[in-house]
Amino acid sequence: MIQADADLSHLDRAIVNAFQGGFPVVERPFEPAAEALRDRGVDVTASELCRRIRELDEEGILSRFGALVNAEEIGGTATLVAMHAPPERFDDVAEQVNDHREVAHNYEREHPHLNMWFVVSVATESRVDEVLGEIEAETGQPTYNMPKRHEFHVGAKFLLDGPISDGDLDLSHLGPDVEPSDERLLTPDERDLVLEIQGGLPVTETPYADVADALGQDTEWVVETIKRFDVEGKVRRVGVIPNHYALGYSENGMTVWNVPDDIVMEVGPEIASLDFVTHCYRRPRHEGVWPYNFFAMTHGRSKAESDARVERVREVMSEHWEVGDDDWDTLFSTRILKKTGIRLDERADANTE
Repeated sequence: MIQADADLSHLDRAIVNAFQGGFPVVERPFEPAAEALRDRGVDVTASELCRRIRELDEEGILSRFGALVNAEEIGGTATLVAMHAPPERFDDVAEQVNDHREVAHNYEREHPHLNMWFVVSVATESRVDEVLGEIEAETGQPTYNMPKRHEFHVGAKFLLDGPISDGDLDLSHLGPDVEPSDERLLTPDERDLVLEIQGGLPVTETPYADVADALGQDTEWVVETIKRFDVEGKVRRVGVIPNHYALGYSENGMTVWNVPDDIVMEVGPEIASLDFVTHCYRRPRHEGVWPYNFFAMTHGRSKAESDARVERVREVMSEHWEVGDDDWDTLFSTRILKKTGIRLDERADANTE
């Protein structure tokens, strides 16, 4: 198993392994969470668990604690974009791209031509072309839009050596019984809740009550709405969100494949089932520039580990079609140029009744 670079205790490792998904959505969630750890041999009280999660958050071992909002289900759209930034003015181009508030993430990646990859998040789909037009005019470089055509998998567990090393503790069943709604629009109260929790929950023994106080709502309504969002997919999961770099997962490999169109929907679920694949999508090709239509993201703690994981993806691909050397590539990230997260305010506003 993986040994974290950070100096993590037995309890820390249990927290990271146990609570990357499936944290209780109840008024005092740390009590059943601590009880579940004790049942797995980790002696901790609710107060101790809460305090240590707060400290891990403050130390940067965790990115945050709380509900991971699914921006796509909240409203608007996001898309992946690639471009070439000439090496002699790479930093200037990066600054021009990053100046756009619609650009949420931007990475430099190893590729002989498309060396800059960024995510554009907007309230309305038509705004994508406007933003890309502005970027092209400012930088003098063409952009290549690669929107998601099909999502096979989104989700990552960065597990560590230690207790609950399989990450198989799931407390998502704890919470109120709720019925999903068919409504696509948010109510104004739901919009306010999304904006309040998008950066995480307060790390207190009563996080949902604290959110309720901030919104002027009843705790019961906050608990029920977050639970319903979880069921509906507006929230991907509730738990701790680790900083994978702090855990030593520094190798970020974007594998790309030119999968025959007639089998891509067959291949996708198999690649998505590999436990080290964190994101898996079908995206469009760009003739003469970009021949790949399938993306699978892997993470590893060393180049050797990443190479082995990419090779495993290739082996699974080869079970379905004859993969040639020109049919795939891996683009490792070499620099984070911007990472602000998806801003949901405008997207939520545009999708509020």
